Amino acid sequence: MASLPPSSAAAQPTGLDAGIGRIPVMAAGPVVDADRFPASCAEGESVRITANAFREGHDAMGVQVVLRDPEGNATRQSLVSTNPGLDLWETRIRPRVTGHWQFTIEAFGDVYATWAHVAEVKIPAEIDVDLVIAEGAEVLGRVLAEIESGERPASDGPVVRAAIDALRNHALSPSARVAPALAADLRAILAARPLREGVTSDGPHELVVHRRLALFGSWYEFFPRSIGARFSAEDGGWRSGTLRSAAGELDRVAAMGFDVAYLTPVHPIGETFRKGRNNTLDPRPGDPGSPYAIGGAEGGHDAIHPDLGTMEDFEAFVGRAHDLGLEVALDVALQCSPDHPWVKEHPEWFVVRPDGTIAYAENPPKKYQDIYPLSFDTDYEGLYAAIRDVLEGWVERGVTLFRIDNPHTKPVRFWQELLAEFDEKHPEVIFLAEAFTRPTMMHTLGKVGFHQSYTYFTWRHTPEELEEYLLELVDSAPYMTPSFWPTTHDILTPFMSQGGRPAFRLRAILAATLVPTWGVYSGYELVEDVPRPGAEEQIDNEKYEYRPRDFAGALQRGQSLEPLLTQLNLIRREHPALQTLTEIVFHEADDPQVVVFSKHLPGSQTDSGRADTVIVVSLTRYDEGTGSTIHLDTGALDVEGSFEVEDLLTGERFTWDENPFVILSPTDRPAHVLRVVRSEE
Repeated sequence: MASLPPSSAAAQPTGLDAGIGRIPVMAAGPVVDADRFPASCAEGESVRITANAFREGHDAMGVQVVLRDPEGNATRQSLVSTNPGLDLWETRIRPRVTGHWQFTIEAFGDVYATWAHVAEVKIPAEIDVDLVIAEGAEVLGRVLAEIESGERPASDGPVVRAAIDALRNHALSPSARVAPALAADLRAILAARPLREGVTSDGPHELVVHRRLALFGSWYEFFPRSIGARFSAEDGGWRSGTLRSAAGELDRVAAMGFDVAYLTPVHPIGETFRKGRNNTLDPRPGDPGSPYAIGGAEGGHDAIHPDLGTMEDFEAFVGRAHDLGLEVALDVALQCSPDHPWVKEHPEWFVVRPDGTIAYAENPPKKYQDIYPLSFDTDYEGLYAAIRDVLEGWVERGVTLFRIDNPHTKPVRFWQELLAEFDEKHPEVIFLAEAFTRPTMMHTLGKVGFHQSYTYFTWRHTPEELEEYLLELVDSAPYMTPSFWPTTHDILTPFMSQGGRPAFRLRAILAATLVPTWGVYSGYELVEDVPRPGAEEQIDNEKYEYRPRDFAGALQRGQSLEPLLTQLNLIRREHPALQTLTEIVFHEADDPQVVVFSKHLPGSQTDSGRADTVIVVSLTRYDEGTGSTIHLDTGALDVEGSFEVEDLLTGERFTWDENPFVILSPTDRPAHVLRVVRSEE
């Protein structure tokens, strides 16, 4: 990528005032809703810049992108014509600094390329020889003038002068006179810095570059009160785990290779209408209630539940996480129990029904009598300031990620304003939208600033469903980064509850390899798969009770999926191809229950400079194995003929061609996760 200043001809802006431009640029990307919202990416991510540009007639043209970083420094890079028949152009950029960038597409007439084509045709045919040579001298004279004015590097001078001298040397044959002007060294100079005329610009367009964790990371969710919880025979009740005991869980989370320790709400829980086990309305003494029924006599969203400890204990938890290389995500549920201080202090922040009572949350037929939703219609500014201040307080205590519960039940305007303020003040903070709702709402939340979003992966199972959904997510990549979770504390699908250990293994492999960000809910490694009758959630749901687990014992007995989760996270870290979303390509299999996909990054898009290619061949059923021929698009893998692959799950190596045969078993080998072994290794 070349630094500015550019070569000749100032760009002419397009638009209503400027008309269509001398050389039209009809489309550019990534652009979101005609620049109503900025496109986004992560630092170091390979971003595809595209344009649809053309000109009349047959003269040569070129397209460049001018990329301006947050400090205002500009560089220029050429686009390549990828489909001349459709006038499509593209290139790749890798912004390595976070912040607000801009890019502008410039289309132009390529004066030298036009002349070079004419010379290659007419000189051998002895047509207009003297005129063509004179035109070449004039074109290169313009290049020389730019060198002498400082618009081009002085190092270009010797090559350009030698070509001009040859063109003017009448003692040489015509072919010898033009040869230096058509030579590879001069072509390279004018390909890197074209001689431009009739420049038309499209933009600038905004590109927000987030930190790497916004694109690529592994989350581990747990309820801190369950870590260290114990039943006391002395008083016949439970003793809650604390933030101090929960800090001990961080070593295991870090050892499994997770990047984020995600905590469900840690705030005081209301007593009024407190829910009992399995969401009943008759809690027993000692039932802890739902941590999503936030607020009590001890405080609200800015307080720590006294059973968990103190704010100092929370800060110690965060400090321990940071020592282990983990970041802390906090669940934010913008709702209140009837006992929340806001209910008395700010009744205008809630919906009051005609009978004078405050409306509780409902998602018919579900009722949440222990939760009051917030209303933004009466005192928007006051409620906005209160929520902002709550989040600011947790950021001050070391929280760098927020998982927002049900953001689709709040005004989109609120999120747009709040996330813009945090982007300005705390650009390091990442927001994950837990929005299982209509696609338009999910997409709009991404457009207004959410860095990541939960998805419908949990309910997509067949190869056709997975391919269709992934291609949809690729299309929305400029504004929405998906996060794949096989289960959550609220969701246990029939596939998972009926499939047992094979289903849990299978879906972990797919979630970890299909997209760059994935997560699991504590207990996943123990295959907790018993549903509550009539609901797609676990029985004895941890939202309503303590749930201590014997992770160490299960691991010793060989009953834990912890080794698989650890292995998947290691594979993801070692292979940059798996740290991308947009590079996915689906391949064919004879068996309709087998999904095959690959991700490939050429060396120009990796930090090591080495190409990285990963192929995943996976069952999508938990109850039936298969033997199947698969059909690979070897062009997408950047291989020819036979090639070697290594299974990253088993260490086995195989020699494959474009139609290998695979044998898969739900119990022994649910999937291959393979890297292509390159000859230079």
